[in-house]
Amino acid sequence: MHTREEKIEAFGRFLDILDELRLKCPWDRKQTNESLRPNTIEEVYELCDALLKKDTKNIRKELGDVLLHVAFYAKIASETGDFDIADVCNSLSDKLVFRHPHVFGEVKAETANEVSQNWEQIKLKEKDGNKRVLSGVPEALPSLIKAYRIQDKAANVGFDWEQREQVWEKVKEELDEFQTEIEHMDADKAEDEFGDILFSLVNVARLYNINPDNALERTNQKFIRRFNYVEESCVQQGCKMKEKTLSELDTLWDEAKAKGL
Repeated sequence: MHTREEKIEAFGRFLDILDELRLKCPWDRKQTNESLRPNTIEEVYELCDALLKKDTKNIRKELGDVLLHVAFYAKIASETGDFDIADVCNSLSDKLVFRHPHVFGEVKAETANEVSQNWEQIKLKEKDGNKRVLSGVPEALPSLIKAYRIQDKAANVGFDWEQREQVWEKVKEELDEFQTEIEHMDADKAEDEFGDILFSLVNVARLYNINPDNALERTNQKFIRRFNYVEESCVQQGCKMKEKTLSELDTLWDEAKAKGL
C-alpha cells in the first residue's frame, strides 16, 4: 500500500490533469453540472455492479470514474467562485468529526447500533433542530432503497416496533387487504395495497438486518443464471423455449438449481 505522502501526490497529480483537461480538451471544456449528471448516475451504477460482483479490478476502475465526477463538479464550481475541491474536503471532514462525537468527543457509543441511534439526532442539530427527520431522504432514490432509508430514519428517532417479531402481523394484515382489493377488482386500491405489502417486507428486512436491495439483486442474478441455462439448453436441443411444455421447462430449471446456478 502507498504512504500518506504518495497518496497526496497521486491526488495532486489527478487534480493537475483535470485542470489541464478542462483548459485544453474541447469535450471537457463544454461540460456543465447538467451535462455530467446523467453520466454520474451511470458511473455510480457501474460501481455498484462491480461491488456486487466483488470484482476488485473493476471496483478500483469505477471508483476512479466516480472520483473524477466529484472533482469535476468541484472544478466547475471553482470557476464560478462558489467553492473548490478543498472546500469539499474540509466540509466533509468537519461533518465527519461532528457526527462522530464518540471518536472525536466525549460521547460513549460502544456498538454500531448505538452509533446509528445517535446519528439522526446529531444531524438534526446541524440544522438547529429545524430539519425534518425524513427531509434528508433524496426524492430521486429508487423506491426500494427509499423505503429502507425512510424506515431507518424513523426508527432512529424511536418510531419502530418494540419487538421485531411484531412486524409479521403487519405483513399478514397487508396481504389480507391486498387480497380483498384484488377480489373487488379495484386496480387503483390494489396497487396501493401492494405498495403496502412491499413496504412492510422492507421493514422485515431492516429488522432482521438484511439489505432488501442487495437481497432482491441476488435473486435477480440467480434468476438470470437459471433462465439462461434453460434457454441455452433449449438451443442445444435445437428448439425454442416456447416450443417446450411448462413441465419440460421446469425440469431444466431444476437442473440449473441442482448445478448450483
